[in-house]
Amino acid sequence: MPGRRPRHPAGRGARGRRGPRGRRGGRALLLGRLRDAGAPPPDGGARACQDRGVRPLAVDDPEDLDREALLSVALDGRVPVLGERLLDGLAQRRAEVLAILARGRPVYGVSTGMGAQSGVRLSAEEEAEHQGRLLVGRAAGGPPWLDRAEVRALVAVRLRTFLSGDAAVSPGLCARLAGLLEHDVAPAVPRHGSGSAGEIVPLAHAFQVLVGLGAVLDRGTGDRTVRLAAPVLGALGLGRAGVGPKEGIALLAGVPGATALALLRAHEARTLLQHALAVAAAGIAVVRAPRDPYHPLAARGDDLLADVLEHLRDLAGPEPAPRSVQAPVSFRVAGAVAAHALRAAGALEGAVDRALDGVTDSPAHLDGGLVGTAGFHGVDLAGHLDALVAALVHAAEVSVARLHRLLDEEVTGLPRQLTERPGPECGLVAVHKRAVAAAHAARRLALPAALGPVETSGGQEDVQSFAWEAAEQARLALEALREVLACELLAVHRAWLLARRPPPAGVAPLLRAVDLRVPAGLGDRPFGADVEELRAALREGLPTGPAGAGAARR
Repeated sequence: MPGRRPRHPAGRGARGRRGPRGRRGGRALLLGRLRDAGAPPPDGGARACQDRGVRPLAVDDPEDLDREALLSVALDGRVPVLGERLLDGLAQRRAEVLAILARGRPVYGVSTGMGAQSGVRLSAEEEAEHQGRLLVGRAAGGPPWLDRAEVRALVAVRLRTFLSGDAAVSPGLCARLAGLLEHDVAPAVPRHGSGSAGEIVPLAHAFQVLVGLGAVLDRGTGDRTVRLAAPVLGALGLGRAGVGPKEGIALLAGVPGATALALLRAHEARTLLQHALAVAAAGIAVVRAPRDPYHPLAARGDDLLADVLEHLRDLAGPEPAPRSVQAPVSFRVAGAVAAHALRAAGALEGAVDRALDGVTDSPAHLDGGLVGTAGFHGVDLAGHLDALVAALVHAAEVSVARLHRLLDEEVTGLPRQLTERPGPECGLVAVHKRAVAAAHAARRLALPAALGPVETSGGQEDVQSFAWEAAEQARLALEALREVLACELLAVHRAWLLARRPPPAGVAPLLRAVDLRVPAGLGDRPFGADVEELRAALREGLPTGPAGAGAARR
């Protein structure tokens, strides 16, 4: 099946001295003083994870946290455990950067302000508070929040970018990020409202918990509400340790959020497209469409399309007696539509890999110095997210067209509108109209998010990539496609009931699963409940192949 997986503490340097004693108990302490986060906690590591029933994930090199590993952290609850050699390397980079900072030269975001205030040189006292303060005023977002899996992915990607050493943060800060994952603490991160050149607004929300501020999702209410972060972290022994030199700006740098969300969107797209192929195959079979468009030689020059067509043939089975010489276009192009969307998902995964391996910190520790970069400009991610949205919207539109054809007795040979009593009963005509509305709404998402920059920060930040917003549009496009597929699946299932013949082995498990989710009978009923049930089933995972092939899942 194309596309798978369901599934060194450095000492305090010259810039680390404390301010006046009288400030320690007030806001300066609340914001986190300029000091390193400290060594990994003594109860950290694989043994502590196992003692808590958490599955550890050994990370000895940054590349160990690749896409598959990050998905396991986000979706399966795995917890990265950093190896000693990796921690030693981070400690070395940390010491080198602290030595650079001790020279007293201006460093953006460390000894200066940020954005339009980058020309403001900070006093020693201001600098001592600055890294923690960076995480406060920029937390300007609000609900709705990312869900728990999305937040876990964000934290894991932030950790992954730190492991390259470019940010030169302390091993202790990396351990604290791993601690958030180990204890499943999910900061409340706004889903919308990222209008900066990078991601400073959502990232400030994500990581201000490290200085005792902000909120976390409340598992006790199913994440429907939030709790103050400080008491939650305190009860878990994660406490407020502040952030050290350059660590505040490092937490705000780059595009870890868009990277994490793009990773999840690509994975979810692959899973949903497995379902789309199974639903399309069941429809192809029930209308007894000719199999010519799925012939192996029709995919010449395109290996991915060849794989998709082979899968469609396996699912739909042969048709010795087609009803027509040619089925409607929406049936004939099912393979090409899925292949294009899968290709878009693969291209997005390539952008995710580049974001994981590339330089996204600024200033980054490169070539023995601190170098300002443009790693915050996530246009690579935004562009590929936009392309995925367009492919998903197209898939939804084609699904709507197939659904309409399923209501046509000339195409199916079944009763009009898939009802045994045309006239007295309406059948699924209103279900099709719901799908039309969902596809129409999805079409509005296809306006590229990467377009339309607006000047901010007095012109210092005069363009944005809007990769964060592109990831949200992709989420909404996936939801729209899922809704449309639920409508099509309901129609396909009903068509097979009316056909009164056994379905091909490739789609029989899918149809049996639908039997268990919707009421029996062919009369009219409030079909909205059926659509909602099948939307949930598509989210949880339904069989997408013959018996024994398993179910696609998020």
